[in-house]
Amino acid sequence: MGMTMTQKILAAHAGLDKVEAGQLIMADLDLVLGNDVTTPVAIKEFNKIGADGVFDKNKVAIVPDHFTPNKDIKSAQQCRLIREFAHHKEIANYFEIGRMGIEHALIPEQGLAVPGDVIIGADSHTCTYGALGAFSTGVGSTDMAAGMALGKCWFKVPEAIRFNLTGKLQPWVSGKDVILHIIGKIGVDGALYQSMEFGGEGLASLSMDDRFTIANMAIEAGAKNGIFEVDQQTLDYVKEHSTKEYKVYSADEDAVYTRVIDVNLSEIKLTVAFPHQPDNTRTIDQAGDIAIDQVVIGSCTNGRIEDLRAAARVLKGRKVHPRVRTIIFPATQKIYLQAMKEGLLEIFIEAGAAVSTPTCGPCLGGHMGILAKGERAVATTNRNFVGRMGHPESEVYLASPAVAAASAVTGRISSPEEVVL
Repeated sequence: MGMTMTQKILAAHAGLDKVEAGQLIMADLDLVLGNDVTTPVAIKEFNKIGADGVFDKNKVAIVPDHFTPNKDIKSAQQCRLIREFAHHKEIANYFEIGRMGIEHALIPEQGLAVPGDVIIGADSHTCTYGALGAFSTGVGSTDMAAGMALGKCWFKVPEAIRFNLTGKLQPWVSGKDVILHIIGKIGVDGALYQSMEFGGEGLASLSMDDRFTIANMAIEAGAKNGIFEVDQQTLDYVKEHSTKEYKVYSADEDAVYTRVIDVNLSEIKLTVAFPHQPDNTRTIDQAGDIAIDQVVIGSCTNGRIEDLRAAARVLKGRKVHPRVRTIIFPATQKIYLQAMKEGLLEIFIEAGAAVSTPTCGPCLGGHMGILAKGERAVATTNRNFVGRMGHPESEVYLASPAVAAASAVTGRISSPEEVVL
């Protein structure tokens, strides 16, 4: 029996010729990641280990992005703790406010994730880097602590589901619609502790930003990781952003999958996840008349430049509905600057939207966009659990940037085709 992409990467990093699903292995790490919420806990455990320093000063990254710019005294204390730890341990990839971004957009942009890497992060959406053909997965803060000290982590080798992509995306349809469509089909536990492996001729229809979005939300199907076959688009991205060495792994022809799911991209429609789970999906024509109070465009899922361009295309020359608050978060400073140069920020501000420095704040109900009781938001984020963005009696509808922008204009969940005639 052959191995999947994920299994090949894990075998190589464990120093083994072959691994099988269910096998327990110890693998070397190429990057250990933490943020301002999870790193303070990891530091406490790191100190218990008694390690003098981190295993490799260039292979640890700490990004303060969740409650930053600091929203209160507690968050300021947390950031001070991680800042001092990073400086004391001489961690090269500590990203201070002003240079930081939302971690899962920042790490690929900085060239810290490349094909063939094994990456762990104390944040569940670390699976994002599978878009580059890396094995990346979220872990707890204790595993992060051990990873920083030892450069290794235990894994149970996952089974895999193969997603065979065909066709080409229709106008306005994006990677967000693809992953919501898939999660709606298989459920939030449909890939539980499995690798979601994407490939096929339809891959050419997906930009890198689409792929980052899809890999980012693999965890919302319960997956251990999401991973894409490496093609020329991937290599072009890596060559632009990284100087790290990389290795491309391909699944064996006789690799074993628990199932193979065919996805015809040309058949996917604009999709919205209704409260309170990402698999509670409806196509836009099934959405009905849902009035909203707030729109959030950004996050590690949809705060990249293509996302902002899609939103700007809808909002250009139009106004946000007077009863809707619209908040837009470019995912990194580089994306913010590019959006400014392209005139996108001007479009957003003239439309009546608020534009913010990069932060995860509204996505997790932390700050900058908290919902009150009974309020509804359309968000390009990744989770819509009860109370995710504020009051437990508020509602979050997950959608693409195009749908979110159109909804901001009409004041109800809407297709961009209703707005851009």
